[in-house]
Amino acid sequence: MSDLVRNVRSWFVPEEVRGEGSTPDYRFSLANERTFLAWLRTALALIGGGFAVDQFLPDLGRPWRLGLALALLGAGVLCALRAVNHWVRCERAMRRGEDLPVSRFPALLGLVIGAVAVVMVVVVMLGREG
Repeated sequence: MSDLVRNVRSWFVPEEVRGEGSTPDYRFSLANERTFLAWLRTALALIGGGFAVDQFLPDLGRPWRLGLALALLGAGVLCALRAVNHWVRCERAMRRGEDLPVSRFPALLGLVIGAVAVVMVVVVMLGREG
């Protein structure tokens, strides 16, 4: 079974993760959970921002509004899905006594948010006309 399929299966059957290795210090598991919740808060903020752009900027041209809203909503969805996957991968690594997994996702998310912010600054500076 591929790692991706196994990781996704672990999202819904967390007992499988418990069966691996030994139980880590509970403080590490709780820290992993807090990180997971922080990622979910970020995802919710991005999703809320996407809805806010769509609903509260009617003077902004539809293509701009739709593009910015979809970028924020898409980043929120990816962030939420990545949060679950990262939580499982970290929990599994701690139980096995391995190094925690590294990820390019935080850098990618930061670049996407930065790009959306730059576009929004340009749109605000040029005015809200379509």
